Amino acid sequence: MAGNPITVRATRRLASTPESSPGLSRGSGSGELFVLIGLASFIAPFMSAALNLAVPSIGLELGVSAVAVSWIVTSYLIATAALLLPFGRLGDALGRGRIFLAGVAVFTLASLACAVSHSFVALLAWRVAQAAGSAMLFGTSLAILVARVPAARRGRAVGINTAAVYIGLSAGPVIGGVLVQRFGWRSVFVVCVVLGVLAVIGGVRVLGVREAGAGGRAFAAPDALLYTAGVAAFVTGAATLRTWVPASGVMAGGAVALAGFAWLQGRRRDPLLDLRLFRDATFAFSNLAALLNYAATFAASFLLSLYLQVVRGLPPRQAGVVLLIQPVLMALISPLSGRLADRVEPRVLASAGMLVCAAGLVFCASFGPATALGWVVLGLAMLGTGFAVFSSPNTSAVMGAVPRESQGVAAATLGTARMLGQAASMAAVALISAGIVGQLPLAAAGTVRMMTVHRLAFLLFAVLCVIGMVASLARGRVHGARPAN
Repeated sequence: MAGNPITVRATRRLASTPESSPGLSRGSGSGELFVLIGLASFIAPFMSAALNLAVPSIGLELGVSAVAVSWIVTSYLIATAALLLPFGRLGDALGRGRIFLAGVAVFTLASLACAVSHSFVALLAWRVAQAAGSAMLFGTSLAILVARVPAARRGRAVGINTAAVYIGLSAGPVIGGVLVQRFGWRSVFVVCVVLGVLAVIGGVRVLGVREAGAGGRAFAAPDALLYTAGVAAFVTGAATLRTWVPASGVMAGGAVALAGFAWLQGRRRDPLLDLRLFRDATFAFSNLAALLNYAATFAASFLLSLYLQVVRGLPPRQAGVVLLIQPVLMALISPLSGRLADRVEPRVLASAGMLVCAAGLVFCASFGPATALGWVVLGLAMLGTGFAVFSSPNTSAVMGAVPRESQGVAAATLGTARMLGQAASMAAVALISAGIVGQLPLAAAGTVRMMTVHRLAFLLFAVLCVIGMVASLARGRVHGARPAN
């Protein structure tokens, strides 16, 4: 064993009150809990989807390039990916409710700061703060929900939570388009402030301020710092290779930090991340498939928002209506594919979904400045359908590949793979934009350059999706492969 790490542990007083206790705080009824966790799960996806409609307006108002404007999204994703796992484990040590409430407060205050930012640098800084709050929320919310709800109702609870995410993604383009067109891009953050205040009030009422953790598990601060620095440096370096000379050194430093983190985890009695889980082919390849699928599909909405507003000249509200088709189909089809995954091998369903996504990405790459909007809707429908068929079976495979006591870590690992994939997707757009558009302001980029970025990015994403499909097929059988946990 290595020397004793600096640790943070839950106090005996907190540990003596189980988090699953139904009488932990006033008003902790399951209905109120569903509303609270659902609201928290709604805010961040809503903001992300709405912000895709606001990005062109932000770029034009602040006078930044097409490369720089992508960092409004990328900075948030990198920070969330780097902090999600550490905050999830910190919740186990100090109390998930405490970290959840702190996350809502941080997210709300950072949203307010974003709304009043008048420089691009300040906006990016506060987006990182927003990401920290989001990581606290998503690192604890599902664990709180599962711990508080009876086993017979957990499936329903998780389904409601998932629906809240997709409702946020569905509402974001439409509401965001109306807000941006009528009140400007700052109004998106103002709405997040209002929702955040409601979540803070609800959180204090439902959870109280003394929510227990998961029994006082150790939290090794050096490990968490090394992991966070490694992920942030590696992804940031990869995203800036063409625009920043020291980027390769930063990327290498991140790789070294992550290697050091992996070495430490093998020597910890209670590691931040149990790397032994990755010995299971189903777990490892399912997470890899998730990372590649998100890398291939996440930036599609961002690119199509630029295409519709900058190239086609559509107002934000109309662009939002067009972009709505993808999340709506995801919300409608995901529950069906999840139920189907109970009978059909997840690798078959998930791989079929990735194949549909790959076809949709190639189709989107064929768009031109005058392509009929009906074809754009068809492309979005293909992406939404493919992703919905992939997502639920893949999640089911991840969670079914580990023992019950490791499912919290499995959920955090899958969430991290998702965020890393999203960050990689936006990083790819930034790199391609840097090579084609350079540092030209968005308004001066021109149709030819913007369409070149569009086509190259979508073709690259199609290749990533095919590679992800191979990883999905390699996971092996799930049904009948191991006893139920």
